[in-house]
Amino acid sequence: MRCFSALAAGLLFGAGLVISGMINPAKVLAFLDVTGDWDPSLAFVMIGAIPVAAIGFSPLLPSLTAAASQPPAKRAVDLPLIVGAVLFGIGWGLAGFCPGPALAALGFQRAPAVLFVAAMLAGMAAFRIVASLLAPNTAAPTQDRDTTPTRSVSP
Repeated sequence: MRCFSALAAGLLFGAGLVISGMINPAKVLAFLDVTGDWDPSLAFVMIGAIPVAAIGFSPLLPSLTAAASQPPAKRAVDLPLIVGAVLFGIGWGLAGFCPGPALAALGFQRAPAVLFVAAMLAGMAAFRIVASLLAPNTAAPTQDRDTTPTRSVSP
């Protein structure tokens, strides 16, 4: 049932991105150009989306997954969060895409979307490599210790 719910939510989200024009980088860039030929139409998308998201994130409603109902463990605003937000904003302003609309635009096989998603995946891989190189190695693995990464899921 969770897979069906996730699929339905993803399809609805993607359809909303397509209908609202958020998969069109020119429309997004026109919205971001407040000093030029500004297109305020995406503001109406946000005005409609924010209340829906607020309902979905409400702690009063049961969530579809247990992990989604847990508040984030890390709540502090730190340098990595600020740098990530700045990089996200710069990328959005330069390309006119953010990850969700870019993935939705892949369905239309548009070259800019394919290029953006490829660059996004390369950036994610580069981050993982750099983070693993910079992370302190606290314990050297031994022969009898399992070093396979595991993921924990909240019940």
